Amino acid sequence: MKSWRRLSTALLASAAIVASAMAANAAELMLRASDTHPDGYPTVAAVEYMGELLEERSGGRIGIDIFHSAQLGEEKDTIEQTRLGVIDLNRVSLGPFNNLIEETKIPSLPYIFRSTEHMHRVMDGPIGQEILAAFEAYDLVGLAFYDGGSRSFYNRVRPIESIEDLAGLKFRVMQSDLFVDMVNSLGANATPMPYGEVYSSIQTGVIDGAENNWPSFESSGHYEVAGFYTLDQHLIVPEVLVMSLKAWNKLSPEDQVLVRQAARDSVPFMRKLWAEREAVSEAKVRAAGVEIITDIDKTPFIEAMVPVYAKYVDTDRLKDMVKRIQATE
Repeated sequence: MKSWRRLSTALLASAAIVASAMAANAAELMLRASDTHPDGYPTVAAVEYMGELLEERSGGRIGIDIFHSAQLGEEKDTIEQTRLGVIDLNRVSLGPFNNLIEETKIPSLPYIFRSTEHMHRVMDGPIGQEILAAFEAYDLVGLAFYDGGSRSFYNRVRPIESIEDLAGLKFRVMQSDLFVDMVNSLGANATPMPYGEVYSSIQTGVIDGAENNWPSFESSGHYEVAGFYTLDQHLIVPEVLVMSLKAWNKLSPEDQVLVRQAARDSVPFMRKLWAEREAVSEAKVRAAGVEIITDIDKTPFIEAMVPVYAKYVDTDRLKDMVKRIQATE
């Protein structure tokens, strides 16, 4: 059954890409990009901006055709398609890579970053470059990191004002063992599932809630079915923009430079959009009457993560990376 689902996803992706290629003949090379978020979302707009930069700098030879709203499949499926070369560019959270690329586990650890600014300094520096370089061994080229905001818990049952309030609640998490263990260590029950299934699952009671940032909570409509949002900010997980190694190797060295630089130059554009979108999303959610819980002692939450760190930070190299992140001002 899983094989049939993967085949179906691949066929749908291929059909969408063929249709796009027939319609887009302006550029000599039209890179196909995937994103699960809707049109207008900051990550989608950033890749579109990257495409504009590429068209300008290549004299119109290179462009990007972006398939937003999970048109090519959910993140787990699109990662496989990108490694195979069916998709050229892919914007994905680091979470779904945790079981594949061990370096991605570190920025995905709960409470590893003290703030968004701290995350930026780490991911823009040598540690971020180490993590991007790790993708090549898995048929991918890491190009840049985008913001994913701070993730917090939301649910339909009750306000979460302490760690005890999490007990027994069922929360959707990304398909990552680390995120499963994080939620379970807090006393709740983790349920891995694709992002696109969350709304109906909360609505029907399959799960009680999920965890995500302001823009995702709002743009997905999850605030309509989950009336309690607790700003515990347990994760500040970056998003990553990757390219298929097969597609990368087809580029000339000069075009590789163009693509990498355009990706890097899209980062400040994305961050500006993200900050603006966060403010708009927060205002919309508050206006809808969602109960926002801000007065929360994070200490018990952080202490509950000790076994999670012990399990996933399991080599001297990863332990050193954690120390260097914590030492970054």
